[in-house]
Amino acid sequence: MTLVEELQGFLKEATTELAKPDVDVEAVRVTFLGKKGKITGVLKSMKDLSIDEKKEVGQVGNQVRTAIQEKIEEKKAAQAAAALEEKLAAETLDVTLPGAKPKIGTPHVLQQIMDEIEAHFLGLGYQIIDDPVDSPEVETDEYNFERENLPKDHPARDMQDTFYITPEILLRTQTSPVQSRVMEKHDFSKGPLKMIAPGKVYRRDTDDATHSHQFHQVEGLVVGKNITMADLKGTLLSIMQELFGEKHQIRLRPSYFPFTEPSVEVDVSWNEVTADTKPEDIKWIEVLGAGMTHPNVLKMDGIDPEEYTAFAFGLGPDRFAMLKYGVEDIRQFYLNDTRFLEQFNERGN
Repeated sequence: MTLVEELQGFLKEATTELAKPDVDVEAVRVTFLGKKGKITGVLKSMKDLSIDEKKEVGQVGNQVRTAIQEKIEEKKAAQAAAALEEKLAAETLDVTLPGAKPKIGTPHVLQQIMDEIEAHFLGLGYQIIDDPVDSPEVETDEYNFERENLPKDHPARDMQDTFYITPEILLRTQTSPVQSRVMEKHDFSKGPLKMIAPGKVYRRDTDDATHSHQFHQVEGLVVGKNITMADLKGTLLSIMQELFGEKHQIRLRPSYFPFTEPSVEVDVSWNEVTADTKPEDIKWIEVLGAGMTHPNVLKMDGIDPEEYTAFAFGLGPDRFAMLKYGVEDIRQFYLNDTRFLEQFNERGN
């Protein structure tokens, strides 16, 4: 067998191997085209041939090498296409099937209460003041206490002991400072001021079932001409009935707060009250404090108490949520226990 015939035989042999379905293409390449492959071996044995024979064998060798390389590339492409088809068949999706529904959370129950309160007062034309500029959680002693008619030696400060950063900088104990910040900027020539200030407040308290060092508050304020206690009572009745139901009533009891005069504690009926309900059958529970804004507070915020009067109130969303949904421990709101939080859908039911 001549070298030309041997080379032509290699082409037939490689073609036969590459025709097999599961052939190892790389092994075929190494066998025929590698540095120690069959074609290289033949070409190395040409040293004893004449010039014309070398030319013929070399030409045939290159032709066979090129032909085998092309067949190898064709086989690789065919195997890749087959593998892709197999993968596509295995990963076929039925796009008509319904997708997996993601688990969608709901607002925290305290946020639900605050949203409900805010929506109610927005409907009454109030502003919501909760931006960092007018409602900072890190406050000055002046705005947190002194502007609220609580000078440095006032004993009522003991009830609101808080976290101090410096002797004059502290974490606010109430959102009342927001009222002062807004009052001193308000242009009363354009009408009365009606606002609520929702947000977090802090007091150095021992955490237990009914107390927390951090809780939420929504304080309200209306300043204008001829504002009376009757306006305050009507406002409080509307928000209580919004939160607890139209058949619940409120009562006002005299109290004391340094920043209001007169001051009242506000109770809401635990049970529903109808025309047939006897007074002695009504069960009351205290829910918030309110009153007519003290003249000293108005003066410190640049408002003439002879021309303007005002009322203020403070709501506790944490307490309202406990009452409304029967939560016995305020700490449940802050533990991030989804078993507890998942009990409340978007409406808090």
